[in-house]
Amino acid sequence: MKRCLSFALVLLLCLGTLLSLAACGGTEKKLIVGFDAGFPPYGYLDSESGEYVGFDIELARLVAEEIGYELELKPIDWGSKDTELESGAINCIWNGFTIREDLKESIDFSNAYCKNMQVAVIKAENSGKYTDLASLAKANIVAEAGSSGESAVADCEELKECNYVGVSKMADALLEVKAGTADAAVVDYVMAKAMVGEGTDYSDLQIVDGIELAYEEYGIGFRKGSNLVESVNKAMDEMIADGSLKAIADKYGLALMAD
Repeated sequence: MKRCLSFALVLLLCLGTLLSLAACGGTEKKLIVGFDAGFPPYGYLDSESGEYVGFDIELARLVAEEIGYELELKPIDWGSKDTELESGAINCIWNGFTIREDLKESIDFSNAYCKNMQVAVIKAENSGKYTDLASLAKANIVAEAGSSGESAVADCEELKECNYVGVSKMADALLEVKAGTADAAVVDYVMAKAMVGEGTDYSDLQIVDGIELAYEEYGIGFRKGSNLVESVNKAMDEMIADGSLKAIADKYGLALMAD
């Protein structure tokens, strides 16, 4: 009788273990992507659908599916992106994120997949006044705090004496110029191309021709030692090979590293 009870107990324990393993295996892994929700065409809120859309959003969705993760989008304050990543609130920073040597000490980057630069945006009525960096030398300039635009201003010798102020978002920088509280905004070229000029909400603004600051290469930022980097790189390599990554880039008018 005791043997029968012992055998039954062992059988129950084994069954419990198998059920536990099955439950663990069925748990969906989440890829929590931190992004700036006001950064078209990379990531932004579509006013009509009420959903987050953009180049990096579409790319993240496809990559997550490829590596077997459920995608979770988390809008973040771009100035706090490092804290969000380090705290574990997000798995990665994925939104037109510039690969910089100084950041590599604390962040593991994916392979570069997109290229860009920073430009100056002014009021169209001031096109004769602000024509190059020298003319902006003592101007009131804004850029998103913690962005490549801010770094570009800080690193530019011709702008050492400008009156610089950091703002929360790139869209806020454009608003400052539109309102006349700033002379110029240093922002991402692709965003500026999409948001200013004829037929936009910023039709009275324009990009200053000839000013190209801080050539950039974009990548995805992960916590140091993340096991996601290799699998994400592999998935993106496959998308480059089959043309699906280029199809998304063409849709948003972006240039890939191979272009």
